[in-house]
Amino acid sequence: MPAGSAIVAGAAIAALMLSAGARAQEILPPDALVKNVTLEVVDILRKDKDIQADRKKLVALIDAKIVPHFNFASMTANAVGNNWSKASPEQKAKLTDEFRTLMVRTYASSISAYRDQKFDFRPLRSKPTDTDVTVNVRVVQSGAEPVKIDYEMEKTPRGWKVWDVRVADISLTVNYRTEFANIVRDSGVDGLIKALHAKNSGAKPAAVAAEPEPPAATTGKKRR
Repeated sequence: MPAGSAIVAGAAIAALMLSAGARAQEILPPDALVKNVTLEVVDILRKDKDIQADRKKLVALIDAKIVPHFNFASMTANAVGNNWSKASPEQKAKLTDEFRTLMVRTYASSISAYRDQKFDFRPLRSKPTDTDVTVNVRVVQSGAEPVKIDYEMEKTPRGWKVWDVRVADISLTVNYRTEFANIVRDSGVDGLIKALHAKNSGAKPAAVAAEPEPPAATTGKKRR
């Protein structure tokens, strides 16, 4: 699988995995949550043929089942990098909203590719006291190496949340960092907000017009 496709694959699998309710989050450890929900959502995609052709229905599914289980503020901060500290609270809120919309659009464009895939859910290596874990999943491909999908999850007062996804060791959020930094350098934080809004609105701005090419190697380790 090409590296660029792997990034989209990671977003797609992330979208499949995290749709359990808050109560399930409190009871299930993150790896069990990922496994149970992945299989449940994939089953819905296989049975509901209309959802593949109805983008509004697909986006509604993502909004209802997936969005509540991501920490988009952390994801956006990771993608914006050092420039996050330059943003005002209002700008941070706008950036987070636009980045969330960008991720939902990515999920909606990619999710159907995984309805017929098989998954290898790896045992979670962590201690009961851990509040920051990595859930490892492998997408099994016929005649090819499995695709590595790693979910960086943190325990919050509202349950386990995803703050990053790594595909073949490439971070989904860090993948945007150079592009976003270039936009901020040229147009400021408001310019990045404007570029993201244009992308999400279907316009074709000079930047953020397509998925950025991934870096040669990225560890995607959590920023704090």
